[in-house]
Amino acid sequence: MSIRISVPGFGVLGFAHLVLDFNGTLAIDGRLLPGVKRRLDRLAHVLRIHVVTADTFGKARTSLASVDCRLEILAGGAEERAKAAYVRRLGADRVACIGNGRNDRLMLRTSRLGLAVIQVEGASAQTLAAADLVLPSIVDALDLLQHPRRLVASLRS
Repeated sequence: MSIRISVPGFGVLGFAHLVLDFNGTLAIDGRLLPGVKRRLDRLAHVLRIHVVTADTFGKARTSLASVDCRLEILAGGAEERAKAAYVRRLGADRVACIGNGRNDRLMLRTSRLGLAVIQVEGASAQTLAAADLVLPSIVDALDLLQHPRRLVASLRS
């Protein structure tokens, strides 16, 4: 199970894991955004899906009940460091991450590929700076991973 692609000037990307933030990334106000479940279900055939969240609205477990993923709900405080540590435990070179909030910036920087999404909730400027790519929505980010050759066009140098 993996995605592997060579990007000229960026190197070989070989992912076994996809780590995602929940609120602001997969969900707004604790509810999954339209099209997310279907895309995660497809990606679960090639990547292990992990959702790491502080679960601001307390709805992550219910919203993700039918999604093939590992859910990690973090205790309050130091979420930024906890998310980055989670990525390191998986083997950061084998991880793609998607997030939007300030507490996602270290996990995006730590992972081999960091994708930031903006959406309705916006995105932290520090997280945008830490990302390899910025996309307008989670649907676009998940589609990018479904069609990894698109990464070549955006990341090559």
